[in-house]
Amino acid sequence: MNLLRAFIAVEIPLQIRQAVCNATSDLQKAVSSLVRWVPMENMHLTLKFLGDISPSNVDMLSQMIHAEADLFNCFDFSLNGLGSFPSLKRPRVIYIGIQAPAMLEALQRGIESTSRRLGYESEDRGFSPHLTIGRVKQNFTATEQQTIRRALEGTKIDSLGTARVDSVHLYKSDLKPTGSVYTRLYSAPLKKL
Repeated sequence: MNLLRAFIAVEIPLQIRQAVCNATSDLQKAVSSLVRWVPMENMHLTLKFLGDISPSNVDMLSQMIHAEADLFNCFDFSLNGLGSFPSLKRPRVIYIGIQAPAMLEALQRGIESTSRRLGYESEDRGFSPHLTIGRVKQNFTATEQQTIRRALEGTKIDSLGTARVDSVHLYKSDLKPTGSVYTRLYSAPLKKL
């Protein structure tokens, strides 16, 4: 049986994704050979990475997502600032910061808790809401690392707008030679105000 690589996420509206690409275009040009940039169509806010799942679990996960989403009204969050994990000195992931309202954190905790009860592993680290925009390539030199750090320090990003969370989605991720392809398997709407 083929397993599916899956995750639960919130979509980012097109106008916000376009604003992210516009705000980071100089950065992307400056370090293009050192970073794999996330294509605009793949930008999302991950609530829970599930890893490899059995296709037979999609219905159960869909029911869980529906039950969790049904507990929340639609809400907004804002995006601003540029950062990197684990640190600016050793960047591995480049991201846009998300100002998380309590409802976003509560939604993520509910999904994490229910996923754990269904047998999926919990994250070792706490939820740190962010929008991944790039991943630094492996095996770079100290000079290349310094180039990335300087480019990050020289890029100032203020507010990129506000995104509405009105649904939660289950995706599968297919790793292709050209990059990841995400396919939505299920969507659960949040309650309308």
